[in-house]
Amino acid sequence: MKKTALITGGCRGIGYAISKQLGLDGYNIVIMASSPVDNYRHALEELTQAHISYLYVQGDISRSAERANCINKAIAHFGRIDVLVNNAGVAPSQRVDLLDMTEESFDRVVGINTKGTMFMTQAVARQMLTQEFCGPRRGVIINISSISAVVSSTNRGEYCISKAGVSMLTTLFADRLAAEGIFVYEVRPGVIDTDMTAKVRKKYDELIEQGAFPIKRWGRPEDVASVVSAFCSDKFLYTTGNYIDVDGGFHIQRL
Repeated sequence: MKKTALITGGCRGIGYAISKQLGLDGYNIVIMASSPVDNYRHALEELTQAHISYLYVQGDISRSAERANCINKAIAHFGRIDVLVNNAGVAPSQRVDLLDMTEESFDRVVGINTKGTMFMTQAVARQMLTQEFCGPRRGVIINISSISAVVSSTNRGEYCISKAGVSMLTTLFADRLAAEGIFVYEVRPGVIDTDMTAKVRKKYDELIEQGAFPIKRWGRPEDVASVVSAFCSDKFLYTTGNYIDVDGGFHIQRL
């Protein structure tokens, strides 16, 4: 039986690399993203050329009806969901000091990154519980968090808070779902070369040059996708609730 993976925010940057990698691994791919499909024609054509079976569903992860619509379409099209990758996320529209953060910015970032992830996971987990096992696990859920879950950036506090929340969601769902055969993991990317980091490229170029990252280069979306692929494999059957830093060793404390 061919398995199906649902990737939120799966047409750009890290999300697209994950969609492509899991497609090459043999999964049917369901991509949920907030923009019209025409915005991603080039990316989707690449999936077609790679003989990857996919379904694109436009939707906003922060909206209950749109989350449900995506899941319903995935089931109608492929029959089941075996993997959920919670990748969709946003940064603050403006980086401002913690003392100047607005409630509107906080609500937007946390509403998408944390609340959206929470209730997408809940809904997909309920669907997985209705399905028979396909292999040694009933399902796999992977949250794309960030080093910002544990690293302070006082000019984008809402983002840090949102990703810290995602880390706790990983723990909670791993605890709740392990007995059901659904395992939950987290990936914490560092400085990855995507649209989200393009505005602060000079800052990170300088940090890399100064040696802030033991592996002295930008991370690539494919670096994250490879870890997701490994978690989806059958090589982590006695592991749940764990995370992997994909950050060039930035998490290492050094004197």
